[in-house]
Amino acid sequence: MAAETSIQAVLGKLDCLANPKVREAMARFAVPTDRALGIPVPVLQKLARELGHNHRLAQQLWHSRIHEARHLAAMIEQPELVTERQLERWVKDFDSWDVTDGCCFNLIAKTRFAWPKAREWSGRREEFVKRAGFALMAALAVHDKGAPDTRFRACLPLIERQAGDDRNFVKKAVNWALRQIGKRNSRLNRAAIASARRIRKQETRAARWIAADALRELESDAVQRRLRAEKSSRL
Repeated sequence: MAAETSIQAVLGKLDCLANPKVREAMARFAVPTDRALGIPVPVLQKLARELGHNHRLAQQLWHSRIHEARHLAAMIEQPELVTERQLERWVKDFDSWDVTDGCCFNLIAKTRFAWPKAREWSGRREEFVKRAGFALMAALAVHDKGAPDTRFRACLPLIERQAGDDRNFVKKAVNWALRQIGKRNSRLNRAAIASARRIRKQETRAARWIAADALRELESDAVQRRLRAEKSSRL
């Protein structure tokens, strides 16, 4: 594929990789399939490595509106060339949880707009825009190794504020952000547990689920042992 970087060549390659059985499986996981080909993410990752980073091609792939092409676009886009205007265009196109999460982890979390967009989008009304805000928090908790605790502590009130949203793709992202922040280190673990206990007091169905699921993991022996071991290794 190194020499075949035209949009036509890449779309042709995607067509060759299409698998109806994978497409059927996607539907079972609540992924819209009206514009999907049925290509596993590891296959797309391999193709992305073959293509390399390519800003122009990423734009063309995104505009094709094909589900897997949008996954691929996020994988090959150049974070340093991404503009805020581009992010706002793309986020308005989000219509599935997997493309939303893939874009956040593979691309948006690597841009200079990651932190402000996590805060901004978490307060938006649109389901997948709001999910993107919390998916970004989760991605940053995993990948932004140099970020201070204060940045993540500032996310906790935003998480608490949106914990009553009962939409499935939102509440799962809120929970995800809370859990990832709470697994970052022992200090944030204590802060996230306290946040989860406050969320539990909201007494909405979504809040009760978010709190119970987060506390189950954050207070678990496995997580507590790992955090203690990591703290000891730094002493």
